[in-house]
Amino acid sequence: MTRTLHVRINSSSDRSDLEDTLAALDAGESVDPKPSTLSVEDLETFGRIFRPVNLELLEAIADHEPSSIRELARIVDRHPPEVTENVTELADYGLIELEQHGRAKRPVVWYEEIDIDLPIGQHSPDVAPA
Repeated sequence: MTRTLHVRINSSSDRSDLEDTLAALDAGESVDPKPSTLSVEDLETFGRIFRPVNLELLEAIADHEPSSIRELARIVDRHPPEVTENVTELADYGLIELEQHGRAKRPVVWYEEIDIDLPIGQHSPDVAPA
């Protein structure tokens, strides 16, 4: 079964489902097969989170399973402080987990695909009714 992270654009951020799922996984508990959902506040935030440098990091983490942020920086050929900043943002939004391995933090992607619900037109949270 493919593990999917569902992302939707809402006017209010609700990460409770995702946070519950991550906490259960951390505790070694079995998780319901229902997909986790990440609600993003607006299109501007969505664009910041899913900008190309972050997508490159997500792909590198999934493909190479680096043992540390420093190793991830080597994989993507970027400076570790820049990668750390992006990785922290991804972790803050629940897109990756950071597992402690000695003094290093190992970035982990727990899903295999991202499904995005992106409203357009009058249904977009960025557009106020006239």
